[in-house]
Amino acid sequence: MTIAPPRLSLATLDDLPDVVKRPSYLPDLLTQGIVHIGVGGFHRAHQAYYIDALMNQGKALDWAICGAGLRSEDRRARDDLASQDHLFTLYELGDHEDTEVRVIGALRDMLLAEDDPEALITRLASPGIRILSLTITEGGYCIDDSTGEFMAHLPAIQHDLANPGAPRTVFGFACAALQRRRAAGLPPFTVMSCDNLPHNGEVARKALLAFARLAGDTYGTGLADWIERQVAFPNAMVDRITPMTSAAHRQQLLERHGIDDAWPVVCEPFVQWVLEDNFCNGRPAWEDVGVQFTADVTPYEQMKIKLLNGSHLALTYLGFLRGYRFVHETMQDPLFVQYIRDYMKLDVLPQLAPVPGIDLAGYQDTLIQRFSNRAIADQLERVCSDGSSKFPKFTVPTINELIRSGGDLRRAALVVAAWALYLRGVDENGVAYSIPDPRADFCQGLVAEDDGLTQRLLGVVEIFGEQMPASPDFISAFEEQLHHLRAYGVESALRALVSL
Repeated sequence: MTIAPPRLSLATLDDLPDVVKRPSYLPDLLTQGIVHIGVGGFHRAHQAYYIDALMNQGKALDWAICGAGLRSEDRRARDDLASQDHLFTLYELGDHEDTEVRVIGALRDMLLAEDDPEALITRLASPGIRILSLTITEGGYCIDDSTGEFMAHLPAIQHDLANPGAPRTVFGFACAALQRRRAAGLPPFTVMSCDNLPHNGEVARKALLAFARLAGDTYGTGLADWIERQVAFPNAMVDRITPMTSAAHRQQLLERHGIDDAWPVVCEPFVQWVLEDNFCNGRPAWEDVGVQFTADVTPYEQMKIKLLNGSHLALTYLGFLRGYRFVHETMQDPLFVQYIRDYMKLDVLPQLAPVPGIDLAGYQDTLIQRFSNRAIADQLERVCSDGSSKFPKFTVPTINELIRSGGDLRRAALVVAAWALYLRGVDENGVAYSIPDPRADFCQGLVAEDDGLTQRLLGVVEIFGEQMPASPDFISAFEEQLHHLRAYGVESALRALVSL
């Protein structure tokens, strides 16, 4: 009879197989220096990974992470982590299948805002916390992409303005905690965005200042001015493909390595973090574990957002319509590979400035290899999610530049046409699926009828801006690609654009 291994915990660390790397530090002796809002797979495979690497060098032992969840959906994550002393396994999967298996102990607590908002405010206001880091998704900053303005009308924002002692958003929590720090004569914390946004630090700064100014004297006179003068908001480029952890991943980790982990994180071996050295209250020595510090992250983030994230969108809706469900499946299809290569080389690359230390041709080859990684089984559903928030950041800027320069619009128009058909919820094989987007009902309503679809869809300014619907050339390219997809399917549409 086989005896199941015990659940991962501090007490069972020494029982793990030798191949599993484990903390060289004592997690219980760490002190917290970071509160991170939005504990998910990416944060654990990226920021927590880098902190753990430093701690394994005997450094940054006062920079442990306290996670925080602002959504009801975060409860299961909190419970799973708490059940195993907040340890989790980082499971790298690549060409050689198991690349690295590492238990990370840098996360030492996780608070749920809806259970006790005061506890989170108190933690943020405590002197040891010097960084508030964020992965709250592209839409979490409440900035209207069409106007660049903060969306003060949103119900959650209005709630926080009316209930400063029981906030629900990152802005309410940050302002409440920063006011307490100011009143106590403490320095502020740095607000460090780790989301996939152009100039993510500037976006975080704009949103927080807008909220603080709307609040007026609610948190004390002059708080917004104090934040503007004292709080740092570094921009960052973050990169690591991190699929949703599946039951199959958990079972694989258990069978191959004897680790029973309720919520491991699965990721590719590649990892990159380019960060502006702009902190107001200290920071870990991340440069000692491979983080690249720079005075200007702009060329790196443009490279990553337009090439990686833009190419992800370019293949994901087409792949889903074709019947594929994993990224690597699309990359086994030579038509998809050539299409993505053409999109990167012909449409995106001419728009990019030189990137210090990066060979852009080699970077494109690396992306093809990463997208083709079978071992991590990255779900197309994950990449498809929140399209209404992703398009304005990842694809629309590329299309606008193609319009301005008179470039070939067909490949980029096909991306938008594929999303339009994807929103109808049925692939080419007749398989129905749900649309993982907070605005799914609205978006599906835009494409429900063929008549007037172009005007309804492209006319949504907060998604597509004003330039695309005003361009006869783009409208023509979009309608041509949409007709080709409807009439002949994904394979034919791709064959018409690529030469093999």
